[in-house]
Amino acid sequence: MGEECISSSLLKRKDEFMEQLIRAGYREQVIRQQKAGKVEYLTFPLLSAQPGIIHAFSTRRGGVSEGIYASMNLSFTRGDEEEKVRENFRRMAKALHTEVSRMVCTFQTHTTNIRRVYGTDGGKGILCERGYTDVDGLVTNQSGLCLVCFFADCVPLYFVDQEHGAIGLAHSGWRGTAAGMGRSMVERMGQEFGTRAEQLVAAIGPSICQDCYEVSEEVAEAFRQLEASVPEHDRILTELKETGSYPHSQILRPGKEAGRYQLDLWLANLLVLRDAGIPLSRIQVTDVCTCCNSSYLFSHRASQGRRGNLAAFLMMA
Repeated sequence: MGEECISSSLLKRKDEFMEQLIRAGYREQVIRQQKAGKVEYLTFPLLSAQPGIIHAFSTRRGGVSEGIYASMNLSFTRGDEEEKVRENFRRMAKALHTEVSRMVCTFQTHTTNIRRVYGTDGGKGILCERGYTDVDGLVTNQSGLCLVCFFADCVPLYFVDQEHGAIGLAHSGWRGTAAGMGRSMVERMGQEFGTRAEQLVAAIGPSICQDCYEVSEEVAEAFRQLEASVPEHDRILTELKETGSYPHSQILRPGKEAGRYQLDLWLANLLVLRDAGIPLSRIQVTDVCTCCNSSYLFSHRASQGRRGNLAAFLMMA
């Protein structure tokens, strides 16, 4: 657990206390805990303020799975019982006032491939086969279609274009981040819907923090190349500091041993989104680490791979 993480105050909903979140304590609390029945999930104030937008990031609370999958596992590929996973999806759908038949899922393989989806894609990945592979991002302009991506330390990226009535959701692990998944999403939404980066609202969701994420020289080099590919790198980091948008300016920090580094995926994705043209005032960055909160959020690193999956959800009502 990082030295800069502190515990938030307990939140109370319907006379029940939710789990106390460990937060990155160097800025104002961002993520909000929500509860619908027994289902607990997280939301961003910036996205909640967008008319007609429904979104969530699941937690481990409120499902029916057991053991290492307890209790809200949303993956069919980790070894959990399929009917329990489907029940978990039904519970999430009810919490978000939608139906499983209106959800469409990614098929994640750490690419920057993005697929436009339609109402006819509803249920894919839950009720029926997807019919596609190697898709880490989804975009749509179809109201009532809920986009779903999966996580257990990697970064969720949410995009809302109110001007053109379109949304996007992406999975961005270290490979996707280094390859510029956030930029690819902005460009694809521009191609499909006429989205302008300056009018987008975006959020960088719960994922592993820099204190918890030690990486190799190979991974570090990929992020040095990412920084070198951003011509306005220094200007953007100065802007972050001057506006107080983010407290750190080092994507890579020396690790405990030679040839090891601490990687800040939040800052790396923020750099990519800002370079793509989204104003800092329209980007909200998580303050919750999956690894620090592994009893509440699935974390691949904390569990050494013995875990279920979380999911991000995004739709236009």
